Amino acid sequence: MFSLLLGLILFLGIHSISIIAPAYREKLVKKNEKAYKAVYSLLSFIGLYFIVTGHSSLRADPSLVYFGDQSLRPLVSILMLVGFILFFAPYFPGKIKSVTKNPQLLAVVLWALSHLLVNGNLADILLFGAFLVWAIADLISMRKRQQRVVSPLKATWVNDVIVIVIGTVVSAIFAMYLHGYLIGIPLMS
Repeated sequence: MFSLLLGLILFLGIHSISIIAPAYREKLVKKNEKAYKAVYSLLSFIGLYFIVTGHSSLRADPSLVYFGDQSLRPLVSILMLVGFILFFAPYFPGKIKSVTKNPQLLAVVLWALSHLLVNGNLADILLFGAFLVWAIADLISMRKRQQRVVSPLKATWVNDVIVIVIGTVVSAIFAMYLHGYLIGIPLMS
């Protein structure tokens, strides 16, 4: 339990600086952007390590809080497909990016929510619940923050097609192969 909680605190903590103290974050970036990014990346990586090891150890001896509704798996598949598409939207700006504003945060919301629908053990509730709360808090805080221009690419409908194709292909590969290989829970048998 300690490893998972430590990982969530480190990973989501460093990702929450923009939510809690955006001016402080900007000050750090202006002072030394490379050092900020190095510390950010290091804490993110360490946090991710503890999340993975902590979640894995808790999954070995699960504490069931509620029974996830397995009849919702088709809905979860659709939510995850949309999540994968949204995840790639910032890299190929188009209508999807302009309408959703923060597509990667919406992807995290869909990922966390969909997993909470079908998983009811304590480790999953902590992991996906923490990411869900964080993503919603970040979405709310984004409304108050000045948006940065990230991509120099021109927004076109072609980019939307590219995003849909990439998101669909990656989603299919993840569902058919990678989820079982990386997470240890095959989705297709």
